[in-house]
Amino acid sequence: MLLAAIRCMKIKSSICLKSPSRKYLWVSSRSVIGRAAKEEELRIFIVAGEVSGDTIGSRLMASLKKLSPVPIRFSGVGGSMMSKQGLKTLFPMDNIAVMGIWELLPHLYNFRVKLKETVEAAFMFQPHVVVTVDSKGFSFRLLKQLRARYNQQGLDGPVHFHYVSPSFWAWKGGAERLKGLTEFVDHVLCILPNEEAGCQSKGLAATFVGHPILEDVLELNMGKETALHEWKITGNGEDFRKRYAIPSGATVITLLPGSRLQEVTRMLPIFSNTMKLLKDSFPELVTVIHVAPNQLVDNFITRAIHKWPVPAILIPGGIPHLKYDAFNASRVALCTSGTVAMELQLARLPCLVTYRAHFLTEWVIRYKAKKPYVSLPNILLDSPVIPEALFQACTPTKLASLLKELMNNIVLQQQQVVAAEKVMELICPSNRTVNNLQQQGMRWRPPIYTPSMIAASTILSYAQR
Repeated sequence: MLLAAIRCMKIKSSICLKSPSRKYLWVSSRSVIGRAAKEEELRIFIVAGEVSGDTIGSRLMASLKKLSPVPIRFSGVGGSMMSKQGLKTLFPMDNIAVMGIWELLPHLYNFRVKLKETVEAAFMFQPHVVVTVDSKGFSFRLLKQLRARYNQQGLDGPVHFHYVSPSFWAWKGGAERLKGLTEFVDHVLCILPNEEAGCQSKGLAATFVGHPILEDVLELNMGKETALHEWKITGNGEDFRKRYAIPSGATVITLLPGSRLQEVTRMLPIFSNTMKLLKDSFPELVTVIHVAPNQLVDNFITRAIHKWPVPAILIPGGIPHLKYDAFNASRVALCTSGTVAMELQLARLPCLVTYRAHFLTEWVIRYKAKKPYVSLPNILLDSPVIPEALFQACTPTKLASLLKELMNNIVLQQQQVVAAEKVMELICPSNRTVNNLQQQGMRWRPPIYTPSMIAASTILSYAQR
């Protein structure tokens, strides 16, 4: 059954709410629900700073609303997906969607203004729970300043959850930095199997809830036989080709240049020149460009395709079934490193992962990184199954060469398909989490244990103690 297929890992049975260095004891879990019941609402301040976080946040919000014993009121920062769940964002999420060290500098003033605005809004909202989703640069500053604000006024503060553990395992000295988070993060909701133990070893309470990408399968395959036994999404490529009048003999390449404007402006010209080099080898070449739900990104890509070297189809973000239909219609994909690499694994579409940044950011990454890979599938398997072209190696000539090799080598394609099955097994949490949740005597119980349901259950079980 589907329930048996969704495996989850154990939740730490006891959670320390106070470290020796904290001045005040934060609200006990029991008083969170008790106070919320008296006030007839559970107030949750939630913040996401990028497209993937918006999706994670929206699913968590939906799950919390289904499971909470009291009505929930949300406030915070998010995108279009979280807005559909009832969030009125303080400002556009794009305002804090900046990645990289040197890339942040031109936006530093605005970043500080938005941080101050968010801290003030969170304090005025008087939340019972604060949840930050990924975007650690903004999230951790928010949580730290908010906790300091409550400290200064001698008030009991909200419980702090951070969803998506920082990648401490990827950086030299990363694990040691986790100790500092205990001052302002009460619990981490981890999406990778090794992160729970890593956080707990540094005194940081954590739960492995499973990777959010699994919910794509459940949402798109619900009612299909494949949903019961296989973590895979097979879109309707034939329908996609008909809908966009793609010739039957055409070679379709999916392009995913990124979700942040800074990524897209850097990567799209490289992708364009790569297609220019490939069009002689593949005369009927068609590109499908996936556009993130970001107006600035949309505007940039729309202008860029006026000079695109081959026919291009733009796919709007936020429509999962259309995305996976496009994947199924494609021969390979070329993507900027990120969550999309996992989505391509779900679709079993062979891909090439790329990444460029400011040269100083690239230097820091080379100096501090512990892993030789950037794509999550390669990191999880500790093997370069998916080819990567990074930094100075990310040139149109190199990308064209790697793509031709991938498209003409069935063995390389099959290796990625087999690897995808292993990756899906790794990111599914174990049954122990489900068992622990069931044994905690909660008055509510998830109808199905998806990652967001497990995350919501963890928050609410924390709050009922």
